[in-house]
Amino acid sequence: METLQGGREWAIYRKDDVVLRPANHWTMTVHLFLKHLHSNGFLACPKPISIEKGKEILTYVDGQSYNYPLNGPISSIIALKSAAKMLRNLHDASANFLNDHQDTVLHWMLPERLPKEVICHGDFMPYNVALDGECVVGVFDFDTIHPAPRVWDIAMSVYGWAPFKTNEYDKLGTLEEQIRRAKLFCDSYGCSRLDREELVDVMTLRLTALVNYMRTMATKGDASFQENMQDCHHDAYLQDIEYLRKHRRVITQGLLD
Repeated sequence: METLQGGREWAIYRKDDVVLRPANHWTMTVHLFLKHLHSNGFLACPKPISIEKGKEILTYVDGQSYNYPLNGPISSIIALKSAAKMLRNLHDASANFLNDHQDTVLHWMLPERLPKEVICHGDFMPYNVALDGECVVGVFDFDTIHPAPRVWDIAMSVYGWAPFKTNEYDKLGTLEEQIRRAKLFCDSYGCSRLDREELVDVMTLRLTALVNYMRTMATKGDASFQENMQDCHHDAYLQDIEYLRKHRRVITQGLLD
């Protein structure tokens, strides 16, 4: 059995063509959602198999995976554009999920946000996709799905794919290069002018919500989040928030040009 890389070390395993992951109280909702995506033509995600003995079992998404720093195929423009198109397809396939499950009790890891336009992936970042060459062909780790506006998910994704990061290990290129990548992502997704005008503000809100969630979970005794706080992981997000605020005008202009 192969141990897969992820946020929870030694907790995610691959056996042949299936993956075993820890199940949570929202896992049943995730499995309903994955079935919905497949039935609506979005096939680039795992198929749920079962939930047994505290584990969820899913099909394996084939392809090469990466993490920060973004080097090689994951940093390519082809990967960037194909990721944005995949996110758009995911959102479009998700749009009827709530209507189709009006009589179902649904649980989410992250809180819902209004308007509930789509089901957001919640963490559509370079480390959660699979590549074939330079093309993004799959997406996984749907634990963080939740209903929200499209731009809420776009904002987190642009932040991670541009990426608008200040950490020396995570950042990629100059501010001008980051803006160019962010605009290409928005173009490939098909973002509206309004999306682009509010994107930086939504990015800062999304990152603030993430930091608040980390603090809340650490206070509640979650060991992984306590470790993250002790290692000051949240400080990187706070620095990125200030970076985005500082360059808000030039980023927004670059997205609109």
